[in-house]
Amino acid sequence: MKRPLTAVGLIAVATYLVFFAPQWLFLVAAVCMSLLCFWEYAGLVGAHNIPRPGLFGIAAGILILLWPEEAVIGLTILSAAALTNALRDRDLRNVLPAVSAAFFGALYTFAPWRFAVLLRSESVHWLFFGLALNWAGDTLAYYTGRRLGKHRLAATISPNKSWEGAVASVFGSVAFGLIYMGYFMPQIPFWHVGGIALAGNIAGQCGDLAESAVKRGAGIKDSGAILPGHGGMLDRVDSSLFSLPVVYVLSVISGYLLR
Repeated sequence: MKRPLTAVGLIAVATYLVFFAPQWLFLVAAVCMSLLCFWEYAGLVGAHNIPRPGLFGIAAGILILLWPEEAVIGLTILSAAALTNALRDRDLRNVLPAVSAAFFGALYTFAPWRFAVLLRSESVHWLFFGLALNWAGDTLAYYTGRRLGKHRLAATISPNKSWEGAVASVFGSVAFGLIYMGYFMPQIPFWHVGGIALAGNIAGQCGDLAESAVKRGAGIKDSGAILPGHGGMLDRVDSSLFSLPVVYVLSVISGYLLR
């Protein structure tokens, strides 16, 4: 019962934030989501016996999310500061892994939400499309995989995932995209919508597998326990972290979004 109740709550919150929240509140939510994902990511890093990333990674992430124009200068300064600070560690073998984990974490957990902000600034429908294509794909993949899944997609990383589920996920995402964007943004050719949905779905499935690989390497089942029946927030948005940049970039290349 916990799982469906949590899912309903998440859908309600996401719907409000995407369609109705003022821009400042959406930015606050993006920062909070990024911080939560970074915190869970830091736990996974620690489970790999690498020092947990902290303030330098958070500062880099906030810079990327809120002030991307100044990010190059800021990241250069922060990386130098982080390396200098890491010299305090008596085990110098920790210096490179710790600093690398911090700045990768900033890109992994903060940067994708910058693309969510950009998509929403163009149209709430672009953002909802970018997010919901994974939800639709995951739902169809789950039920198809349970009933028809026989061929393992990545047995070492995620034994429960099947090629049948992966194919169903693609169909689910593309079908959702064609229906949703066909209704709300009919001026966009269906083959463009289908192509973007296809690429976004594949990216999302890669994101899911990537997070699963990190968790399995750490010997952890879930990234956190904040969502009853669903694990951590990172477990729920791992697909979106990969798909949002892809949807944004392809939309810009196709000429539908302004940079």
